[in-house]
Amino acid sequence: MTKVSALLCAYDTPEPYLREAIESVLNQTFPDFELIVLDDGSPSPAVECVVRSYSDGRIRFYKNERNTGISAARNKLVDLARGEYLAVIDHDDVSLPRRFEKQAAYLDAHPETGIVGAQAEFIPARKIKKRPTGNESVKISLMRQCVIVHPSCMIRKSVLEKTGVRYEERFSPAEDYALFCRLIPHTDFYNIPEVLLLYRKHKTNTSAVQSEKINRATIAIQNFARAQNPELAAIADAECETVETFRLFNALPVFSARRKGNRKTFLLFGFLPLFSSKTKRRTLP
Repeated sequence: MTKVSALLCAYDTPEPYLREAIESVLNQTFPDFELIVLDDGSPSPAVECVVRSYSDGRIRFYKNERNTGISAARNKLVDLARGEYLAVIDHDDVSLPRRFEKQAAYLDAHPETGIVGAQAEFIPARKIKKRPTGNESVKISLMRQCVIVHPSCMIRKSVLEKTGVRYEERFSPAEDYALFCRLIPHTDFYNIPEVLLLYRKHKTNTSAVQSEKINRATIAIQNFARAQNPELAAIADAECETVETFRLFNALPVFSARRKGNRKTFLLFGFLPLFSSKTKRRTLP
């Protein structure tokens, strides 16, 4: 059995980004992997031309005749994978050379862990936003936000097979966040405290062009995650912050108060700070 299946879904990807993503996989220090590239119905043959320009027997290429959407494409890649571990690869990001080596070693040593992510550096800004590392801190943080950088993660395939958890189209383009939250009761999580991925930020990122859809999906995901994990939700509220929503408009908070420590921040649409005020510290309900 192949140890690692690297799963790359592409759609009309600019050639320089796609080449850099593919070559970052081919240059891994860990040799026992396959790279499966799925072109999800790109209108031009550019993606296929790029992939077929590499004469590496570890590459397997597939193309959908029509665009099926990111969740269906990711699920197809999971089904095609022969590996014990699944390394998620985004078509415009760069995996650092020792990523597979370090993540496969961690999963080998920790059979209770089904998801291992890593820290990511955002390019071209060269910024790093630290993510929690340990299982408990990751699960608590998932009650508030996605703290696993999806294209930095490696997944134990047997966990998906045993649970039947898959990417869900109704939560796209936050299908990764939903997958992680579905797996909370079934496996442990870990984020390696080292940068193993360069995450490319640009104007055509899904997070940029579909921000409203992501926000709506995030609310729905957090609703089911908190309902299914009330103890984690309670800890998240007590340790970090509570959000008091005063009014909703199209399922988005228009005016809310966020409390952290002894400071209360008032927000517009849940994002824009209006003003802050210090309050007497108390135990949160």
